[in-house]
Amino acid sequence: MSIIVPAARVERWIANFAERHGGATLSVAHGVLVGAAEDGSDFTAVLPFDAPYAGSADPESFAAAVASGVPADWGVLLVRKGGFAVARLAGESLVESKTGQRHVQGRTKAGGQSQQRFARRRDNQARQAYEAAADHAARILGSGSRPVVVGGDRAAVDEVLADPRLRGLTVVEPWLPVPDPRRGILEQAVRDACAARFDVRNAGEEP
Repeated sequence: MSIIVPAARVERWIANFAERHGGATLSVAHGVLVGAAEDGSDFTAVLPFDAPYAGSADPESFAAAVASGVPADWGVLLVRKGGFAVARLAGESLVESKTGQRHVQGRTKAGGQSQQRFARRRDNQARQAYEAAADHAARILGSGSRPVVVGGDRAAVDEVLADPRLRGLTVVEPWLPVPDPRRGILEQAVRDACAARFDVRNAGEEP
């Protein structure tokens, strides 16, 4: 089970984990914070933006690393069929953003040539939506090597990132499984991208 935890809640989350599971011992291994509970449960806590953690094995130090680990210049790109959101940020402050929707028809039960024409029209609509997303991403994010957190539909994201203007961008974790990317979804995605990810295994669960 994966849980997104913002920096301000990290210390309380670890304390609650220890209370629920009869105490916990913390350690640092392979760039992540590891918690091992008395009842056999455990967690690994990962910093945002693929950053390795090399600090002390205590909640305060890890929370501080989460809070200070947001890049000075980074971006978010969310794409689903028919919708996109893109933003450039300085730390946690929004510099520029754009959200947009393009109509892409759903599936049809028609058969034969009608179905083929419908499929071609639907593919054309999706391609136009991806091109619009790539245009705005190129304008807002540019062609530099800034880190970008992505999410939405994987195939749709891949289509947009295939644009030559975006190939210099560096995609970093976490992947964000968002619904249709409207303004509120983009704002939550920014918060989630800046948070730590805790992967929790309760006692008795398969690793």
